[in-house]
Amino acid sequence: MSKPELDNLVRIHKLNAEPPTKDEFDGMVASAKTKLKDAQNESLDPDSQFDLAYGAAHRLALAALRHAGYRSEDRITVFQTLVHTLSTDAACIQIFLRAHGERNLMEYQGRLDIDEQLLADLIRCTKALETVVAKLTPPTK
Repeated sequence: MSKPELDNLVRIHKLNAEPPTKDEFDGMVASAKTKLKDAQNESLDPDSQFDLAYGAAHRLALAALRHAGYRSEDRITVFQTLVHTLSTDAACIQIFLRAHGERNLMEYQGRLDIDEQLLADLIRCTKALETVVAKLTPPTK
C-alpha cells in the first residue's frame, strides 16, 4: 500500500499515525526472531509451533508498520496493510490471512487440528517477511 492509502486508513480509524521508536522496533524484531527459531523446533507440538510462527509473523508485520510510522491494535489490519506493502509473494499474503483465521479458531473455539502444510507455509512466509524487515533501516530514536 502506498502512503496515501495508509493515510486513508488513518482517516477511517483503522490505523493511527505515530512516529516509530528504535527500542520498540528492535524489540519486536528480536522477539520475532526468537519465536521464529523456536517455531522450527520439531520437538514441540504443532499447535505450539503454529502459535510461535504466527506470533513471529505478527511481530515482524507490526515492526514494519511501526517503521512506516503507523500503529494498529487490530491484528488483521496489521497483516493486511503491511504484508501487502512488503511482500512480493501474493501467496504469502493468503498464508498470513489464513493463519490469522486459524489462530482465531484456536484461541476462541479451542481448535487443535493444525494443518501441517499451513504450518510449513507459515514458517516459510515468515522467514521471507523476516528478510524484508531486516532490510529496513531501524528508527534512530
